[in-house]
This record gives sequence, C-alpha cells and structure tokens, in this order.
Amino acid sequence: MKALIGLQQKLVPDLLEIMQQRYALLHSVDLFQPIGRRGLAENTNLTERHVRGEVDFLHEQGLIEVTARGMYITNEGKVILEQLAKFIGDLTGLHVLEEQIKEILQVDHVVVVPGDSDDDTWVQKEMGKACIASLKKIVGKQNTIAVTGGTTMAAVAEAMTSLNKESEFLFVPARGGIGEKAENQASRIVEEMAKKVGGEYRQLYVPDPISDNTYETLINEPSIMEVIQRIKGADIVIHGVGDALKMAERRRTREHVITLLKEKDAASEAFGYYFDQAGNVVHKVKTVGIQLEDLDNVDNVITVAGGKSKGVAIASYFKRGRSDLLITDQGAAEQILRGFPL
Repeated sequence: MKALIGLQQKLVPDLLEIMQQRYALLHSVDLFQPIGRRGLAENTNLTERHVRGEVDFLHEQGLIEVTARGMYITNEGKVILEQLAKFIGDLTGLHVLEEQIKEILQVDHVVVVPGDSDDDTWVQKEMGKACIASLKKIVGKQNTIAVTGGTTMAAVAEAMTSLNKESEFLFVPARGGIGEKAENQASRIVEEMAKKVGGEYRQLYVPDPISDNTYETLINEPSIMEVIQRIKGADIVIHGVGDALKMAERRRTREHVITLLKEKDAASEAFGYYFDQAGNVVHKVKTVGIQLEDLDNVDNVITVAGGKSKGVAIASYFKRGRSDLLITDQGAAEQILRGFPL
C-alpha cells in the first residue's frame, strides 16, 4: 500500500488530493446530515464554488442525496466511505501513528481518528463511531456492557446503532454519578444505548464520591446490590480518562484533596482513581461500581479519550490501568508522542 501511494504521489499527485477532498466531503455529509453547501464548505475548508461542483459529482455518482432540507449520504456512499477509510489512513499517516502509540502504551489495539476533539466537536463523534465499529466485532450472544459517564461516552451513545440482532444486551453504569449534566450521566447514557439496540439497562442513582458511612449503607440495599453484581460481572467495559485536576473540580473535591493532587502531580483519573505520570495511584475516592482490580475479570476493556489536552492523562492511565483497545484522536496521539519520542 505504501509503495502504491508513493507511486501515485509522484505520477498523479492531483488524484490523491481530489480523493482526499471527496472523502472529506462525504465524511462531513455523513457526520452532519442534513447539511447545506455553506456548512459543507465551512467544515471542509473549501470554497462554496468548489463544493458546488463536487456536490454535483457526488450526487451524479449516487453517493449523496440532495434535498430541500440539505444533503444526506446514501447507502452506497456509506460503503465507499468505509472502503476508503483504510486508504486515507495510510495516506495521512494515521496507521503509522496507531502503531507508534501501541508500542509506547503497550496496548493490543489502537484506533486514531483524524483531528483534535479539543478544537472540533465532530472529532468526538468520530471516536464514538469508531468505538461502536469496534464493539460490533467483539459482542457475543449475551453481553453485559458497563459504561462510565462524561461527554466522550455521551458521544459513543449518540453513535450507537444496532449491534447484533441475535445477541442479548444489558447495559449498566460502571459507577455512580458525579454531578454531570443529565445527558452525560452514566445512567442516562446506558438507557440511550439500550434503547438503540433493543436491549435492557439498569440504573445506579447514587452520589459519587460518597462517605464511608453512606457507602456501607448503600451497598447493602437489595436494589443496589443487584446492580453492583451486574456491573462486576460485565463482559465489556467502555470508559473514558479524565484530566486529574479538572475531574477533581467537577466533583467539587475539597480543597485539601486538590492540594494533595497538585503536590503528588496527579495527571489522570479513571474509575475514581487518580494517577501520577508514572501510573502510581496518588488518591482514591469512595465510589460505588467498578474498581480498578475488577478490570482483570473483564473480557474486553475499551478506553475512549481524545484531545491534545488529554495526551498526558492517557499516557498516565496506561502506565497502570488495564485496557485492550484505545480509541483516541490525532491531537492526543501526537501529544503522547511528544512525551515519548521514538
């Protein structure tokens, strides 16, 4: 593939440029449909005049549908988009980046989507779609899927489509709530996922973090015990990684704890654990749900996190936390490389 791309770049460089532009246009239509020409021009950094000609071509090829409401991608367009993805990945160097991150973080599988979710919200949607595509490859006949909260997990829920009609799915929140907006709460996210795949879900409306006394009371409640058992028995866990200090602020953590996190150079947070850059646990909050040691009994752990601002946090988590697959973006991947030059 690399040899072929090299030949094309030398012999017909315009072909590759046109292919990338048309891929970007199809990709934007797929993400933002229904979308107008002006919106398409803004999202692809092309002129409206150029977009108009390309839209006519894509429409004639049956790859997009043009309506009064805007443009939609057709089924054939989706197929072309999927088939082009690997080629474009090779062309832009994303696959090389994936291999580098695999080596650095010592993780079995890495998917890097183009862009930086710190700058563009659509990149987070792409990570969501990549997560669902990966999920389809690993689901079995009966699946209990535990999911954490946050904006990235909300993007995964938004991207959720039918997985396998012959399979049974139970979605459970991996932990209690942390004062997120309602749409970013784990319990709300698992409900949305379950409805999209025709599965079942359980909810866990408990505060996070909680005091020792409250914890002991809650885990002995029959309804909560049942949900915790389901969570602990999850086959698949999908979770994000947070910047340590930002997560502490969102949890309205007491000032003396924030001071401790700063003194310990806390870099990342996941499942209520705070890690420094070497992967050492520097603080742990009391939380109902999955604990770090529980991941050893999970068949598949998927980590979804992106944005250059999270590069250090992702690298920190992978020094200690277990994961089989990392789905991230170009911004975060390049930031990780800066900290670990090859």
